[in-house]
Amino acid sequence: MKIVIVGTGYVGLVTGTCFAEVGVDVTCVDIDQKKIDNLHKGILPIYEPGLEEMVHRNVDKKRLHFSTSLQESIQGAEVAFIAVGTPPDEDGSADLKYVLGVASDIGKHMQKPLVVVTKSTVPVTTAEKVRKAVQTELDKRNSNMEFFVASNPEFLKEGAAIEDFMKPDRIVVGTDRTEAEEIMRKLYKPFLLNGHPIIFMDIPSAEMTKYAANAMLATKISFMNDIANLCEIMGADVNMVRKGIGSDARIGTKFIYPGVGYGGSCFPKDVKAIIKTAKENKYTMRVLTAVEEVNEAQKEVLFNKVRTHFNNNLKGKTFALWGLSFKPKTDDMREAPSLVIIEKLLKAGASVVAYDPVAMHEAQRILGDSISYTTDMYETLNNSDALLIVTEWPEFRSPDFEEISKRLNNKVIFDGRNIFDHKDMKETGFDYYCIGIRTN
Repeated sequence: MKIVIVGTGYVGLVTGTCFAEVGVDVTCVDIDQKKIDNLHKGILPIYEPGLEEMVHRNVDKKRLHFSTSLQESIQGAEVAFIAVGTPPDEDGSADLKYVLGVASDIGKHMQKPLVVVTKSTVPVTTAEKVRKAVQTELDKRNSNMEFFVASNPEFLKEGAAIEDFMKPDRIVVGTDRTEAEEIMRKLYKPFLLNGHPIIFMDIPSAEMTKYAANAMLATKISFMNDIANLCEIMGADVNMVRKGIGSDARIGTKFIYPGVGYGGSCFPKDVKAIIKTAKENKYTMRVLTAVEEVNEAQKEVLFNKVRTHFNNNLKGKTFALWGLSFKPKTDDMREAPSLVIIEKLLKAGASVVAYDPVAMHEAQRILGDSISYTTDMYETLNNSDALLIVTEWPEFRSPDFEEISKRLNNKVIFDGRNIFDHKDMKETGFDYYCIGIRTN
């Protein structure tokens, strides 16, 4: 089977590469010539564990191709995936201009019946807009060529995207034609051999499923952060509370770790989008509005601890920051809590020296020379007044505390991810602050 995927960002590149891995002939298309040139050279636009090796392997096998020409790439394809960005507008709604632009281009260039699939995260009713955009171009060509529309939302976790795609919890496909269902079932057959379920449903339900899934996970995070803040006030230990509720099968242990808030490309954008969609339909998402408010406030919690410890005087002080990406195993800094913390520190007159295992280049692109960078986690500590841990990278979990103590001006650690045991930290002589536990 031959397919084309428009968009070589996170979703498009992972999707295309994983399909190629099971023998599908895939062409990934992007209008960014530099990005396509780099992909031809083996240079990827994103960091994802295992992806680079898989891309090289499938390019060598001539199953994975890259192009800037949709007109050429769509020839002979049975399925065209739209996997371009849907950035939030100022009002929180998803911007569909790129999605609908691709749909129009498909209508201009398709030469045989095919399934047009929205892989991007899009609001309910987007598929109908895609259908209209394709049909409008076919009408201009006086063509009665048949096509089908489907919604196939992605459920990839950054840092574990390949595993998620190759061994999915579920595959969701929304369509209103049996012909499209048969083609999508054939395409996904290699992923169903180990019993992974494919769930067919109507298109609006598939579109809503993606938003509902991300909104639920975001809710668990904000709920736990709210509980953590109350625990700290009341003298309870949020880690014990987490274990106590996580053992309940109805709740589970995932997404109930307190921290400095969620970020990334999905949760913030999708929560805003579903709130906006509801508002447009005269309904208020009261729970999700609170989820968003809690998350925005949580990104300032660590800074507030820093400010309180230093008696509201941060001017001239230097802070070491471990972790810049919104989560480990990715270089993604979209909506990252680190950006809020850095902004607050700089506005207070402090300086920041940062280290991240993979997000340094992305940080420099976003922050420029407003902060300093090092290539070693311990170098950030030299002449710094305190250490802030913002991302829970594995290499931060068992550091040399004697080395930290030797290099810092003050034995102070602000742990935004609770990676250390507060009782152990007390024995080391550090002033230690974390989330949801009263330590000082």
